[in-house]
Amino acid sequence: MSDATIEVTGLRKRFGPTLALDGMSFVVRPGQVTGFVGPNGAGKSTTMRVILGLDAADEGHALIGGQPYRSLRHPMSHVGALLDAAALQPSRSGRNHLLWLAHSQGLTVKRVDAVIERAGLQTAARRKAGGYSLGMRQRLGIAAALLCDPPVLMMDEPFNGMDPEGIVWMRGFLGSLAGQGRAVLVSSHLMSELEDAADHLVVVGRGKVIADASVADLLAAAADGRVTLRTTARPEATTVLAHAGAAVAAAGPDTLTVSGLAAEQVVALLGASAVPFSEVSAHRATLEQAYLELTHDAVEFRAAPGREATR
Repeated sequence: MSDATIEVTGLRKRFGPTLALDGMSFVVRPGQVTGFVGPNGAGKSTTMRVILGLDAADEGHALIGGQPYRSLRHPMSHVGALLDAAALQPSRSGRNHLLWLAHSQGLTVKRVDAVIERAGLQTAARRKAGGYSLGMRQRLGIAAALLCDPPVLMMDEPFNGMDPEGIVWMRGFLGSLAGQGRAVLVSSHLMSELEDAADHLVVVGRGKVIADASVADLLAAAADGRVTLRTTARPEATTVLAHAGAAVAAAGPDTLTVSGLAAEQVVALLGASAVPFSEVSAHRATLEQAYLELTHDAVEFRAAPGREATR
């Protein structure tokens, strides 16, 4: 897996008057799942198409294992991609869809059956793919991406259409691919799933990178060292903590948010002053909260606030 790296450097791409990519740069490293996220119109799909040679950049370059896609002699053995789960011949069975792909790459029937099993399609493999649900089409696309056992995998919205069992399977599956040393790039709008599945996140907006960090670091930054305190003695607690240099804000009838002190320090101060409390916990932000904070100014399409229906 020594060539399991995607390098994107200074990509610029314009479609008429629209600047789709504006200096997009990041690296997808082996051994981890990298989430690729951003608002609609942020440039995610265009970037993935440029990486795969489906679109040409006006400036910059994208490399897979140090080479542009067009120079790879056997592309499917370097990178497997799932960009569109509907890209199949509906009258063919799932197995036959994979068989003609395998034949084009000089692969055997044994390899086809292996990826069918890996993707969990054994019971549906001989049915016409046109009758597959979206979740099953995703699995078929994943099986196709795995055919040549590539060190790099790219998937666009692979959680779409998955039922709860499929989502759990997908999380573990992505982790297992990274655990084998592959570079895995996953574009998704489902932050709750990426929080459990991704190791690293590239956040983009308006064609450029906003953040490029580990999921753990993004969550820590969003939490901002805040502490949640539940107490029936809110005024007393506020006075004690403010005197210690903390910033204290009301978050509910019996709840305070404390910044500037660790949870252990809050407990010690309240205990020393005999101020009662029922909970002191470090605030844990969600990936969705971190994402919304990062992309607040990069959302191109924003709906008006919802209103209650009037009778």
